[in-house]
Amino acid sequence: MKRVPQILTSLGILLLVGGWWVGYRGDMAMAKKIERKSVEVRLLDESPNPNAGSGKNAPGFVVPAVERSDKEWANRLTMEQLRIGRAHGTERAFCGVFHDTKKNGVYFCAGCGLPLFKSDHKFDSGTGWPSFFQPFAEENIGETTDNSYGMSRTEVHCVRCGTHLGHVFPDGPKPSGLRYCINSAVLNFQESGPEPKTATLLLGAGCFWGVQAAFDELPGVTKTEVGYAGGWTKNPTYKEVCGDGTGHAEVVKVEYDPSKVSTEKVLEYFFKIHDPTTLNRQGPDVGDQYRSAIYFTRPEQESGARRVMGRLTEAKKFPRPIVTQVDLAGPYTPAEDYHQKYHAKHGGGCALPR
Repeated sequence: MKRVPQILTSLGILLLVGGWWVGYRGDMAMAKKIERKSVEVRLLDESPNPNAGSGKNAPGFVVPAVERSDKEWANRLTMEQLRIGRAHGTERAFCGVFHDTKKNGVYFCAGCGLPLFKSDHKFDSGTGWPSFFQPFAEENIGETTDNSYGMSRTEVHCVRCGTHLGHVFPDGPKPSGLRYCINSAVLNFQESGPEPKTATLLLGAGCFWGVQAAFDELPGVTKTEVGYAGGWTKNPTYKEVCGDGTGHAEVVKVEYDPSKVSTEKVLEYFFKIHDPTTLNRQGPDVGDQYRSAIYFTRPEQESGARRVMGRLTEAKKFPRPIVTQVDLAGPYTPAEDYHQKYHAKHGGGCALPR
């Protein structure tokens, strides 16, 4: 008989978790409804000071809306980020990491890397949540009506990936009179300062053996490593990636010195060494693990990538449209030791891309 309370307690926990999951799944479906096929946004320009300039003067691009499966979101975000960003939750007042941050910099969407707010526009509202009187750029913020809890409010979300950010209220300071009340959990922050000594891109261009060998030849590149990124399986193996069920691409983690080679020069080289117009294929290698992909780790790298792609398209450098995926880097898993520097060790394998 003593086991009955334990059984009831376990059953209660299961029902509670199950109920939360059903609600969470339903809210995720709601979040997806606001996503569109493409959106016009403004990106952070690549400069030594990421807080310089105005969002109105930032470069504008038409970019694909970011759509991820539940598995992809679960692999990229923490449980708290999922609860708030995908299930329209709210963090507790005065508990968010950015509610009293005074540092200078730019706040970005944790879901896709889109710049959302600047520290210049942050103020202490006394509410316990990060508050801003205007966004980085109006184009980057979407709005919907929120009628939950018996009241009508204006909910704000990332226009590119649909991540729920918080709400906007008409009680802010001048000049806008607005208060964007935002959850810290769905933001990333990049502090202003000098240009980093080392920057990193994850680049997919087919078989990573040859791609690594090619980047090892580029002046300014300080380190390369092969691995897997862009999917939903945690810590995938080479066998699993080749099995077409992980969503990951074979990538090269390229670390470079921005004082010696710019992001755009790295990416111009990237487009020279592979065919960016074949979807999920490089030569005889077929599968989504061989897709052309650029995963940026600093948001200003995205504007450089899209600028390079725009120039190549305008110059008609390729006979077909570029299909390269450009996305915020998610979890990265280094490949097994025998894949590292394969060409240098064995002098063969897949053909060097050229």
